[in-house]
This record gives sequence, structure tokens and C-alpha cells, in this order.
Amino acid sequence: MLLLYDITDDRIRHKVSEACKDYGLKREQYSAFSGQLNTNKREELFMRVKKLLGRHGGSIHLYNICEKDFRLRQTYKVEEPKEDD
Repeated sequence: MLLLYDITDDRIRHKVSEACKDYGLKREQYSAFSGQLNTNKREELFMRVKKLLGRHGGSIHLYNICEKDFRLRQTYKVEEPKEDD
């Protein structure tokens, strides 16, 4: 599964990221987490983050991705060059 969010309030955004970590999800990008959760845990997490967002501005998207498609994902990452001290 993939959970993405765009939340304007720093405090709420932090709480949502902590909830994702509590469920064992891996941070893919600043506002994107991935991992495998069963249906019950996925629904539980989504209810929790919706409650955290409440009436604050923002959006949360949860995509259920089958294990096969998740394994077939492709990633390209380039680290920023480190400046010399």
C-alpha cells in the first residue's frame, strides 16, 4: 500500500507521519509512506489519520497495491553531493 498526504499544518503533518511509522510503514519521500498492511490494519490506519487531519486543510490518499505490483516497483534515487568541509 501507498499512503500520500499533503497537509499544511506542521503539527498535524508530524502526527500523521508518526502514525505511519507506528504501523511499520517506510518513508519513501517526505509525505509518502509504503508498506504491506492487512485490510483491518489499513482501515485502522486510514481512520486514525483522517481523525488527525480533522477539519484542518489537507488531503490523505491511501492506495492498496497488491504484493506482486509492489515488488515490481522501480526506484531511481540520486544522493545530493556532499560539500567539502
